[in-house]
Amino acid sequence: MDSSLISIPKAELNHGGRKIPLLGLGMAASPPVAPEETKRAVLHAIKLGYRHFDTAALYGTEAPLGEAVEEAVSEGLIKSREELFVTSKLWCSDAHPGLVLPALRNSLQNLKMEYLDLYLIHWPVSSKPGIHEFPIKDEDFRAMDFNAVWEEMEECQNKGLTRCIGVSNFSCKKISSILSTAKIPPAVNQVEMNPLWQQQKLREFCGRHGILLTAYAALGAQGTIWGSNRVMGSEKLRQIASARGKTVAQVCLRWAYEQGVSVLAKSFNKDRMKENLGIFDWELTDRESKEISEIPQSRGCLGEDYISDHGPFRTTEELWDGEV
Repeated sequence: MDSSLISIPKAELNHGGRKIPLLGLGMAASPPVAPEETKRAVLHAIKLGYRHFDTAALYGTEAPLGEAVEEAVSEGLIKSREELFVTSKLWCSDAHPGLVLPALRNSLQNLKMEYLDLYLIHWPVSSKPGIHEFPIKDEDFRAMDFNAVWEEMEECQNKGLTRCIGVSNFSCKKISSILSTAKIPPAVNQVEMNPLWQQQKLREFCGRHGILLTAYAALGAQGTIWGSNRVMGSEKLRQIASARGKTVAQVCLRWAYEQGVSVLAKSFNKDRMKENLGIFDWELTDRESKEISEIPQSRGCLGEDYISDHGPFRTTEELWDGEV
């Protein structure tokens, strides 16, 4: 094995001692890229030292990720799939009693894997069964039966098809609903988090319940449907980066890492993938951390694609339970 690989720190999750690498490669490309390009990016990431890969049924990247992992093993880049931490997600149209287990099995088939390390409920809303599309039509939204869906997520873990289970885009209130009946608590809540949306309340809530936050849009999700340049273009972050001889991206990722969360960086660019790994051999000063804590806060991902007069959430306030 290559001794020059960067070793990414890990955190222990709340079930079975499973450890999650605290920096992972996000697999949601917007606009979508060709499967071969995705496969090449994953192989390059593995060569650099990435061991945490985050995909979803919605992204269309499960199959090329699985092919890349197979190739990485055959080429000796890794000894086995066991060296990796792989996350996928349950899409809204499958978030119904009776459909969760088949959806996970389908993801595993796409990935050519026997198990996931982490399986997440992608959004706290269901949609019409059998209609696997995004954006979801207004009339196809359904209220999710959180407790029934979570019970089936628990069954997925009990069957060994996933080592851990969790949620994504869940507010404190919605997590509380799951915790009220859960036999297995969520291990992770994956949410938007960056210096311009620091999620202080949610971090504290999840911390009290032993739930690890995973940050997506850590750099603002520029180039996506809803993302913007507001994070990468922040004058305060630029000043800190310039003073430290770092990039704004490195400052954002280092800040997230210092908050005790795992963080996803979404880039298939080889240079940026390498750059994003350069966050573990330095620290923000107390003054820099304080300056970042004072940046005005606003949510970037309002979740407007999940708002509908026909669905359970008619406003962003209802979707996030006032956490906007």
